[in-house]
Amino acid sequence: MSEDEKKMPIGVEQLRKAREILRRYQAGKKNLEAKIIKNEKWWKLRHWEEMVTEETKDEPKPASAWLFNVIISKHADYMDSFPESAILPREAGDVEEAKRLSSIIPVVMDQNDYRDVYSDVVWYKLKQGTGVYGVFWDPSKLGGLGDITIKDYDLLNLFWEPGVKDIQKSRNFFSVELVDNSLIEQQYPQAVGHLGSGADATVKKYQYDDAVDTSDKSAVIDWYYHKTVGGKRTLQYVKFVGDVVLYATENDIQRPTEPQEQTVMGEDGVPQSVVVEAPTGESMAERGLYDHGMYPFVFDPLFPEAGMPIGFGFVDVCKNPQASIDIFNNAFEKNIQFVAAPRWMVRNEGGINEEEFANPHNLIVHTDGNLGQDSYAPINPPTFVNSNYIAIVQDKINEMKETAGNRDANNGGTQSGVTAASAIAAMQESAGKTSRDQISGSYGAHKKVVNLVIELIRQFYTMPRQFRITGEDGRDEYVTYDNADIQPQHLGEDFGEDLGYRLPVFDIKVEAEKSSSYSRLSQNEMALQFYNSGFFNPQMADQAVACIEMMEFQGKSQVLDKIKANGGMYQQMLMLQQQMLQQAEIIDSLTGGQTAMADQMAAQINGNLDVQGPRGSAKLPAGSRENAVVENARERAAEASKPR
Repeated sequence: MSEDEKKMPIGVEQLRKAREILRRYQAGKKNLEAKIIKNEKWWKLRHWEEMVTEETKDEPKPASAWLFNVIISKHADYMDSFPESAILPREAGDVEEAKRLSSIIPVVMDQNDYRDVYSDVVWYKLKQGTGVYGVFWDPSKLGGLGDITIKDYDLLNLFWEPGVKDIQKSRNFFSVELVDNSLIEQQYPQAVGHLGSGADATVKKYQYDDAVDTSDKSAVIDWYYHKTVGGKRTLQYVKFVGDVVLYATENDIQRPTEPQEQTVMGEDGVPQSVVVEAPTGESMAERGLYDHGMYPFVFDPLFPEAGMPIGFGFVDVCKNPQASIDIFNNAFEKNIQFVAAPRWMVRNEGGINEEEFANPHNLIVHTDGNLGQDSYAPINPPTFVNSNYIAIVQDKINEMKETAGNRDANNGGTQSGVTAASAIAAMQESAGKTSRDQISGSYGAHKKVVNLVIELIRQFYTMPRQFRITGEDGRDEYVTYDNADIQPQHLGEDFGEDLGYRLPVFDIKVEAEKSSSYSRLSQNEMALQFYNSGFFNPQMADQAVACIEMMEFQGKSQVLDKIKANGGMYQQMLMLQQQMLQQAEIIDSLTGGQTAMADQMAAQINGNLDVQGPRGSAKLPAGSRENAVVENARERAAEASKPR
């Protein structure tokens, strides 16, 4: 180790202390890790490995998939309600920037395959009780320009302070990953010769079907911690393997610079212009890893546990009824085997060749001596289990359905005798309330993920970037975006006092994307109902707006804007017609009525202005009084053309 490395804030001694903290954190989640490994067996229908005993190891081991069905059904509910976020401003001056963020953030999420990440987090959350997102800045993306990365994490690889409810309050946070030694040495030359053989025992492993060799891997540890620097809490970061520091923000004391032109006095006393490297900001040691100062991880618990940042999942809730169901099925299978395979009692001196007798493929069975009726007799087993035991198993299945909120109505089934569409819809609505509640909880985690994305955009999007977004009319649009308008903004001075800076802050509204075929069908049906009810008739714009404002559905604002625009165009058309009619009245008055232009125009207007009903249109019947708008316009035109 060089003298410069010994003087660095983070060295071998600090790494050893960090490892000791990591060991304490690992001991604090020992039970959690054991539970996670066992729950994975239940998910893969290998739970008999946890229930078998020495007496039952040779018995049938039926593994029904009721618990599996609960999890896949819940996962389908989550994916049907995939979250989409809208960015809302807190101040009027940030409205346009909020609209731009609402357009580009979905693109950033899509570039990270966020739907796949969300799906993986939901799978893990349903099984183990807590899903985890990681939101980072990856400087290697886009050819070195850098961009945001969103990943899912396994709780076996994460370690935090035991006893904290919020991971942001943990004094340290560790993420451990097994990496090939060759990749570590390729990226970090300082690690060459310092990597051991075999992975670190810190990381627990699942029981894989295939043999996973970790002999040529090492545990790379990401260590996050908070430190106050200059009165500000910063997020510091260390990446290390063994006793080798791969990178540490506290060791990165070099401030960023950029060329600037300055005027200096030359030796001859003449001012000269020179280009120097001038500091442009704080070093990583002063600034920290991320300006937001938070651990870049978001925990999404399913059923929360007191005093812990994690929760428990459906495997924990449903494993007991699943075990009962399989134990009953095991007893049924043993009974079936006992009944289906006939057994016989044979006298010792009966003279029957038992091997030939027990083999059903033998056509001839040899005997010694006379074969009497009392030499052998069939064993009459008890009949198959009665209906009471079948009912008990069905009750256990219903117990699991009720406990998990995975009733038949959730999966498209109905109760006997229920045939009305409204009744079926009411049952499905009631049955899905637990899923809606759980999904709304995951939206809170999604909101935190989007907030971290916004903060990373604020910090790192210094260079303009191109995005292809979907415009309001559904067409592709190409926009350029950088973080200039979301940086701290100086408020100026008032009476000589500096008013400081304002940081644009945004609220995040999360709604379901509603991607299921049923939701699309209902949306299309609602549009047809609006059309049939005359909502898009410009003459009924005021009534339609009043009605729709009391409703709640996706795309409501766009429908309202369209109806209001149609109503506005209709009013403009009426005003133009009134002006034209007034001009025609003036012309008729000047020509002595020879042209009868006003009568012709009034007849034409009456023919074009329809009295719209709620389901269509009907023109004024012949002989009826003219339209009130035309009548008023005619009177005003007549008054205007009278001589004074």
